[in-house]
Amino acid sequence: MAIKLIAVDLDGTLLSSGNTILPETQRMLRVASENGIKVVLATGRPFSGVLPFAKQLGLSGDDQYAIVFNGAVVQTIAGKVLMSQELNYQDFNNMLRFQRLSHVNVHFETIQYFLTCDHDLSIQMQINAALTNNIMKVRERKDISQDFTFNKVGFTSWEGNDQVEKLWNNLPSWAFDTYDIVRNFDSIFDSIIELNALGASKGNALMDLASRLKIDQKDVMIFGDQGNDISMFSNPNFMKIAMGNAISTIKDKADYVTDDNDHNGIAKALKKFVL
Repeated sequence: MAIKLIAVDLDGTLLSSGNTILPETQRMLRVASENGIKVVLATGRPFSGVLPFAKQLGLSGDDQYAIVFNGAVVQTIAGKVLMSQELNYQDFNNMLRFQRLSHVNVHFETIQYFLTCDHDLSIQMQINAALTNNIMKVRERKDISQDFTFNKVGFTSWEGNDQVEKLWNNLPSWAFDTYDIVRNFDSIFDSIIELNALGASKGNALMDLASRLKIDQKDVMIFGDQGNDISMFSNPNFMKIAMGNAISTIKDKADYVTDDNDHNGIAKALKKFVL
């Protein structure tokens, strides 16, 4: 096996709990890239939240790539959109119906901006926009046009995890048949439910990108830690590396569990298996 593509989640994986790339992890990923291995950032964040870290890793141009919005969008680092899976106005109304099942905020993420109809915003929602260098637009429901489309939805709560848990437990079964829905826990967001179009996942996006690049799936290595990484870890062909801080579902599906995101887990696995 010769690894030709390394897909790396951001929060809780590439990024330490201080929201930075540790120097040794940065060095090893740069070495991988310099040796011709594609380093692909695969995240729930929008593209704007990827660019600063791509720059740190020396990734630029139309021959380097990012998977964003949990796989709903694939872009080159130069910004060219290769694939975009969108939700529409009917989905927008469905999200507002889901919101009524609990005391939660809902925000809609597009390639250009975030949008919400809520006026009292949870800290998680505000942090999400700030960390990803994004505009948060607050609009009245009546002002949302029927041609509105978006790539991803996030549900957070100003009342804590109990309300997110309540929403999770009360989502109707048809929602899981209609959308890709994941729940994440990490050091930035105590708990967040994320929703995409059905079939929009990091795993599917990565398979599509590998096919575009003519890279065999067995030559793909992945790193992750949370619920939105499960689709990648469900692929039997990828070499799957779980972070030491990963949830148990990720660790159970992994080929190897490395150290955590505060102790250069990525760098240690690259030294062991790739470089």
